[in-house]
Amino acid sequence: MSLRLRLSLTLGAAFALIWALAAAWMLSDLRNQMMFSLDQRLVASARMVAGLLEQLPTLPSKGEGTHFSAEQLNIPGGMACQVSSLRGEILARSHNNPEQALEAEKMGFHDQMIDGAPWRSFTLARGDVRITTADRQIEREALNMSILLAASVPVGVALLGCLCLLWLGIGQGLAPLNRLREALMRRNADSLEPLQLQAFPSELKPLLDTQNQLFQRIAKTIERERRLTGDAAHELRSPLTAIKTHLQVARMTEGNARDQSLARAEEGADRMHRTLEQLLLLARVEGSLSFDDGVQCSAEQVARLAIQDATGGERLRIKLQLPDDLSTAALQMPAVLSIAALRNLLDNALRHTPEDCAVELSLETLGNRVRYVVRDHGPGIAPDDLQHLTQRFWRNGQSTGCGLGLAIVQAIVQRCECALHFDSRPDGLRVELSMPLQPV
Repeated sequence: MSLRLRLSLTLGAAFALIWALAAAWMLSDLRNQMMFSLDQRLVASARMVAGLLEQLPTLPSKGEGTHFSAEQLNIPGGMACQVSSLRGEILARSHNNPEQALEAEKMGFHDQMIDGAPWRSFTLARGDVRITTADRQIEREALNMSILLAASVPVGVALLGCLCLLWLGIGQGLAPLNRLREALMRRNADSLEPLQLQAFPSELKPLLDTQNQLFQRIAKTIERERRLTGDAAHELRSPLTAIKTHLQVARMTEGNARDQSLARAEEGADRMHRTLEQLLLLARVEGSLSFDDGVQCSAEQVARLAIQDATGGERLRIKLQLPDDLSTAALQMPAVLSIAALRNLLDNALRHTPEDCAVELSLETLGNRVRYVVRDHGPGIAPDDLQHLTQRFWRNGQSTGCGLGLAIVQAIVQRCECALHFDSRPDGLRVELSMPLQPV
């Protein structure tokens, strides 16, 4: 079912219900007013007959055979009139009267059955006579129905007209959505430019903005994947070329030269393996994949696991410093990401620290956050190069890594609301990594 039809049915049903209730109220009030007017006509006719009788000669005491025409008594057509004494004797009546006498015992209005038909009567006492006027209920109802029908037809026509206008109005109101649909259909499959629609309603502007934001995210994702593919192809070309060269040399030589070529080829394969692992981790962190495996670790546990995962036997050179007031609360982020971020910082520090020096790792609690401080004793980083540390595949002349470790740390920082700060000093680089803690 289309949105236009659904809105039309919903609003039309509500509109018709309201109109029906209003029309029923109006017609009910109109019927009551009509019945009241007919009753007042009986009263007026009885009083008029009473006034005429005062001007006529005295009526005989026995008036069974006395008749007056409706014209003589000025009785409206379709109405009966009867004049009777206080003892019940009929003194006069109009020729419109039914054969059965009208009941005149009760004063005021009274519903009665005469000749098998329902009548509405009104009796007025004037002196020693009673004047009764009456008309048939069927005629009253016929008059009422004709008036109600005459009043209902304009209401029905107006309702149908309003429903037609409602259908057209909803179609006109949904026209901007059709413009948006047509604009999307006219776009090329690879077009990610923002939609520009003029005179767009303010109620639909958030939809347009969300659509444009989606295009921007898709464009960034595609650009990131293209950049990652290009960088990976560039970075993997060198170790593959080196492996191929060493294998060719090993095929052509024997003895120590062959063993050295095979060892270097194996080193190149290890380097390519580490690069691929870093690339896959970076792609997962920058993507929408979930790392939440239900495992929660405290700040100390993350530090010890990161040291344990540090490069080979180099982890023995890491010196851990724990304060006495360190919080035992779990980190408010996936454990695998917190361990990976700290491990990459430690690997980077070990790579730039002389073998006879240790890498220092200290922790401290700051409110609802924990701060890791990794300090190496390498040559440091030039101030102009600090802004490039988290770029993919960026390396200075002294680095032997693949240039992805700090880029992964930066991606984790952005994803998990952490904080990363570099401080280069003459005796080495100081890196501060802040992570959120779960409330206790």
